[in-house]
Amino acid sequence: MPNLFRFLALLAFKTFAAEQVDVAIMEVGLGGKFDATNVVQTPVVCGIASLGYDHTEILGDTLAAIAGEKAGIFKKGVPAFTVPQPDEAMEVLKEKAAQLDVPLQVAYPLDSKLLNGLNLGLVGDHQYVNAGLAIKLCSTWLQSTGHLEPDSIDQNNSLPQQFMKGLTTATLQGRAQIIRDPSPDIESVGDLVFYLDGAHSPESMEVCANWFSLAIKEDDRQQKASNEIVPLNNSETASKNSTQILLFNCMSVRDPQLLLPRLVKTCGGHGINFNKALFVPNMSLYTKVGSTSSLSSTDPVADLSWQLTLQRVWENIVFGERGNTNNSDAISVDGKDCSETIVKSCENSMVFSSLPLAIKWLRDAAKQNKSVRMQVLVTGSLHLVGDVMKLLKK
Repeated sequence: MPNLFRFLALLAFKTFAAEQVDVAIMEVGLGGKFDATNVVQTPVVCGIASLGYDHTEILGDTLAAIAGEKAGIFKKGVPAFTVPQPDEAMEVLKEKAAQLDVPLQVAYPLDSKLLNGLNLGLVGDHQYVNAGLAIKLCSTWLQSTGHLEPDSIDQNNSLPQQFMKGLTTATLQGRAQIIRDPSPDIESVGDLVFYLDGAHSPESMEVCANWFSLAIKEDDRQQKASNEIVPLNNSETASKNSTQILLFNCMSVRDPQLLLPRLVKTCGGHGINFNKALFVPNMSLYTKVGSTSSLSSTDPVADLSWQLTLQRVWENIVFGERGNTNNSDAISVDGKDCSETIVKSCENSMVFSSLPLAIKWLRDAAKQNKSVRMQVLVTGSLHLVGDVMKLLKK
């Protein structure tokens, strides 16, 4: 078998050819110059989105080096667009474009006014940057195929209705996605809510943290507006408090010293502090191509040394931020199975031997802490986010 990225590229080419598609949008898997998608020699147009420090072990540890790899998708004479980039990256892109006679243009962020009061389907200010690039790429293809007159789209005045529909209805699973736990064991919808975002670079982690902080504040505002109340043992009533929990894993090639502090600091800037952090291995480690293995808590025993490393990093960060006190109300789970499912528990975090066991702990916690609404941020890895989505659908 080829490696994952090459296999997916082969599968995509085969599928697109079999379906005889009118247009194929090939997203580079990693880098550009040596990526499997780069076998396409005569694309209609190329685009480069915001560059950041990702896959540095392969692409280099400076933006200039990373930009050089990304510019590998440029083809002689083929038009290309880039979103605004830091100077050191933009200089490299311009240099590479000039070497290949590539007419490189900057695609500027979409002006929200052009949406006529509607919102982008994808959440976050950075999506307006992506939208500007998408408009340029699509309009270039439409013009090259004779579906659109050159320069007929004026991003300063208006957008075609079809563009409006695409921009406002676009969805992307695992990015800024909210799923209320569908488990029948959870008494009230909203008692356990998962906020999923596959951020795995320092820049995307900050974007994720901003989105999560604003999303839970909006969710809390809506809950207060609906005046939700719960009965307590002493027959009084009280509004439910919300507590935030992090469910995290990242690949060992990532640097948690760059990811986790950015997450904590950004959330802290919004007044959001995590009650607990749960560290788990990905289940997709055991899911090979062609495998029929089920997602269960009896998967092969995983090496948890990386999760224990993540936990140590987290405890040091939280200790540095808060000192030796956790200001949040403790979330407790009773039961003889509880201690057996947790590999290591610290004041601010826990390591679980598998993701299904962590999900079970969260559901048990939601059932036993009825006065609390649990808001769980799942991030650090698209593999983890995908695994959580599979489990929640079961």
